Amino acid sequence: MSSAYQQPSARTLTTRATSYTLNTGARIPALGFGTFQDPDSQEDTVARALQKGMRLIDTARVYDVEEQVGRGIKKSGVPRKDIFLGTKLWCNDYHPEDVERALDDSLRDLDTSYVDLLLMHYPCTFKRGPDRFPRDANGRMIHGETTYVDTWKAMEKLTKTGKVKAIGVSNFSKGEIETLLKESSTVPAVHQMEVHPYLQQNEFNEWLREKGIHVVQFSPLGNMNEFYRQTGWSKEIAHMTRVIDQPILKEIGQKYGKSPAQVALAWGINKARSVIPKSVVDWQIEENLSADFELESDDMARIATLDMKARFNDPSLDYEWRLYSDLEGIEGTMRGRTH
Repeated sequence: MSSAYQQPSARTLTTRATSYTLNTGARIPALGFGTFQDPDSQEDTVARALQKGMRLIDTARVYDVEEQVGRGIKKSGVPRKDIFLGTKLWCNDYHPEDVERALDDSLRDLDTSYVDLLLMHYPCTFKRGPDRFPRDANGRMIHGETTYVDTWKAMEKLTKTGKVKAIGVSNFSKGEIETLLKESSTVPAVHQMEVHPYLQQNEFNEWLREKGIHVVQFSPLGNMNEFYRQTGWSKEIAHMTRVIDQPILKEIGQKYGKSPAQVALAWGINKARSVIPKSVVDWQIEENLSADFELESDDMARIATLDMKARFNDPSLDYEWRLYSDLEGIEGTMRGRTH
């Protein structure tokens, strides 16, 4: 860690191991490990992250890393029962008849008999079949003949099999979650969504809390990830000053003997959410593990001023579905291919 972030001798700072209770009664850690990208590195980095103390591992079918994640879990030596493992169903497997088979594929590759959390990756459904991004002759995405409500009802049945401990959603709008609440008997345990100091979504986060839906923040460091500057639908705002380069976060970090990245993660945890930063670099993993600490209210108020309603993850025009339709940060959506 840079000497600029050495802990001042006058301050005693306790690194915590916060966890939260889901509406199922299960506990989920506040600090987790994301596995998006870098497939060749995931086996070793998942193993090291677990050995260093991480207990929440987040992955997804479409990341193409489930086999590596499974091997990393085995290599770590950490008992499976001590790990909270979540994965996500991809949009071409949303037909109700495909849902359990798709889960079984994930379980096979993860080399486990169950996942602690299964999420629907997006609310949009793609055409059934092996092609994850099915396109017509003009390159436009082909939608499936089912709905996310049908998919959700199939996921509900999985909780009775022992293969899934909890179910949830990702990248949903408020209205889409309201539809699930009205048309099913299961309140999502989790909503995984983009949240960081540039996109704070205070009203939506409060509504989710009131409904008993726990938020897991993806991209908790905002536009630090190069993906948002390189994808075909990259927004102009993705090229703005990176969250971790914000002077306010640097100043707060110096006060606590922490880096700006650690402050951004601590902000999410202090808001009672889980955060899942990704890294394949040892020192960054160790730094992330030391990001669960209490921020003073004045510092939380300073971070609140960074809210620019800047949403970086928005493949709406590629997926032919207006994602986040009733949420903040949907301006400036660009057309371009994800893959």
